[in-house]
Amino acid sequence: MKQQFTVAACQLFDVQDDLEQSLETIIDFATRAAERGAMLVCFPECYLQGYIVEERQARRRAIDLASRQFAEILRKLESVQPTLVIGMIEKAGESLHITAVVVKRGKLLGHHRKNRLAPGERLFAPGVETPLFEVDGLRFGINICYELQVPERAAAVATQGASLVVCPCYNMLHPENAETWKEKHNAIRAERTRESGLWLLSSDVTGERDGQISYGPTAVIDPGGEVVSQVPLMQEGLLVQEILV
Repeated sequence: MKQQFTVAACQLFDVQDDLEQSLETIIDFATRAAERGAMLVCFPECYLQGYIVEERQARRRAIDLASRQFAEILRKLESVQPTLVIGMIEKAGESLHITAVVVKRGKLLGHHRKNRLAPGERLFAPGVETPLFEVDGLRFGINICYELQVPERAAAVATQGASLVVCPCYNMLHPENAETWKEKHNAIRAERTRESGLWLLSSDVTGERDGQISYGPTAVIDPGGEVVSQVPLMQEGLLVQEILV
């Protein structure tokens, strides 16, 4: 018998190198999602510290998951009821990773390191695992942004018995590229859902910064490839959607 779950995703203005502001926004949007019944909330790729591919800045911003700094971040999230998927820059020894952490009431349930890196992300080390997570009976895995370009990444989630792939993304691009990709993002994601049979929940940044632009999109796509719900392009917003799996 199929079950109904309420999931949420946030389309947010980009925040760079301001943990206090990022956490304030995460708590605010997660609280609003909880008020509408959401049990899972997704935030964009690297949202915690801000997406950056310049090595010096990335190393300065990176956070070790075993550090006191990260423990303090978890403490600030203790009052947040839904399970959170938050993009961040992770430090592990000398390696840096583009990571999504899964957090429930201030406890780290696990993390997914981006397996398939974009050409401009060479300073990061690729992940090698595809962990599965479960919250209140909903089983899900994670693909981070560029991982959606290849069928194998969503398939690795589906073959473990998941019903949903959660996708933190960051698509702040030069205006010409942003215009070219504006409609392609969801088209590619819809291909992944049709191939894998998964629901897909994506979260992206939006707005303009340093001559670049991100339209979004933040959306829920069903296993047939239909966009069920989407935050309007170029608007900050919260998407809350029931899915039947």
